[in-house]
Amino acid sequence: MRMSKKVVVACGVGVATSHMVAKKIVKLLSENGIDAEVQAVSESELAEALKGAAAFVPVVSMEEKFDVPTIDGSAFLTGVEQEEALAQLLEALG
Repeated sequence: MRMSKKVVVACGVGVATSHMVAKKIVKLLSENGIDAEVQAVSESELAEALKGAAAFVPVVSMEEKFDVPTIDGSAFLTGVEQEEALAQLLEALG
């Protein structure tokens, strides 16, 4: 059984913005035939959520760097450069 890969989306409090971006990412990945677990979290939940993640999509600017491929989440929020961000995400999910 193949495990789906995990994508973590984070914003400041993990309420509206990260969930909206996560929902959009699920739709875009599905359209590309990718099954992934997309998890929306707050910054305070980030360290735990990133364990085993294949990609990280921050919606806000993060000072801290993580050892996970990181894709700019604002592209999924605004649509600006979304194709490039999606290509990066697809590459990270390999």
